[in-house]
Amino acid sequence: MMLVGDIVSWALILGGGFFLVVGAVGVLRLPDFFSRQHAAGVTDTMGAYLLLAGLMVQGGLTLVSAKLVLIVVFLFVTGPTSTHALAQAAVSTGLKPFLGERQEDGSSKT
Repeated sequence: MMLVGDIVSWALILGGGFFLVVGAVGVLRLPDFFSRQHAAGVTDTMGAYLLLAGLMVQGGLTLVSAKLVLIVVFLFVTGPTSTHALAQAAVSTGLKPFLGERQEDGSSKT
C-alpha cells in the first residue's frame, strides 16, 4: 500500500523528469541560440524544481531536505543570472535571433 507522500513524491519526480526531457529535446532541436536558451531555462526551472521538490517530500523533514532547499535557493539565484549574462553576451557580440525565412505566399519555411 502506497502512502500519500509516496504518490505525491513520485508525481513530482516524474513531472520534473518530463520537463528535463522536454528541455533536453528543445536544446537539441531548436534553431538558434536564444530559442535553445529558453529550452535550457525550462529545464533549469520546472525540471529541477519539481525533481528536488519530489526528493524533499520523499526525504521528509531531515537534514537531506534542508540541503535540497539550499540547492533550490542556489538554482533560484544562479539560473536567471547566468541566462541573462549569456543573452547579454550574445547580443553584445552581434548575434541576432533567428526569425525564420518567409516564402512568397507568406507561410514560414521550416
